[in-house]
Amino acid sequence: MQLESLKDRILFEDNHLLLINKLPSELVQGDKTGDKCLLDYASDYLKQTYNKPGEAFVGLVHRIDRPVSGVLLLTKTSKALSRLSMQLKNHEWQKIYLAIVKKEPPKKNDMLSHFLAKNEKQNKSYVVKPAAKNAKEARLSYRLLGKSDQYFLLEVTLHTGRHHQIRAQLAAIGSPIKGDLKYGFDRSNPDGSISLHAWKLSFVHPVTKESLLISAPPPSGQPWEFFSKLL
Repeated sequence: MQLESLKDRILFEDNHLLLINKLPSELVQGDKTGDKCLLDYASDYLKQTYNKPGEAFVGLVHRIDRPVSGVLLLTKTSKALSRLSMQLKNHEWQKIYLAIVKKEPPKKNDMLSHFLAKNEKQNKSYVVKPAAKNAKEARLSYRLLGKSDQYFLLEVTLHTGRHHQIRAQLAAIGSPIKGDLKYGFDRSNPDGSISLHAWKLSFVHPVTKESLLISAPPPSGQPWEFFSKLL
């Protein structure tokens, strides 16, 4: 990745925060693949832009699954990291996603409530009964924004933050996300992504206390271009 590519995807930056529009299939944090991750690129950007000696501090407040795109909030200071982590723990953020599905949901808008349990070996969450081992309640609301000849666009608001929550809950109502083989879609996307995008993030600035709403434009190309006039 060229430095200019990252610069073009910065949604907001000040002395404390760095918000980036994550690309589909881009790795946020290093894993067993050994691929260079977004945290590394962000550190390189800060070092080069501000002539920082040594490693630049980059704090990771939350994660986005590798196949998913959208708003990622990073911090430049440990103070901002700790304060934002507390906000997240206290459910003070609002996260709104866009999801493209092939099968229309049963209702135009709805609140979904399931209990999910994560299978560590499979890195997958399953809908289970409330009394099941490690079951955690997952809640989201969605509304239908539009449809094309083949697909439906949903706006999804998270009310809890469970592992693969949107993917598992939409699959549970028969509307798996486009490209999401793990949760029942029939074909993968060419780039290995799924058609799920972290669209808007609302939170309070950890230092200035200003209320911020940061939005990230969806990826270009199909199938997002079918809905470009709606967004």
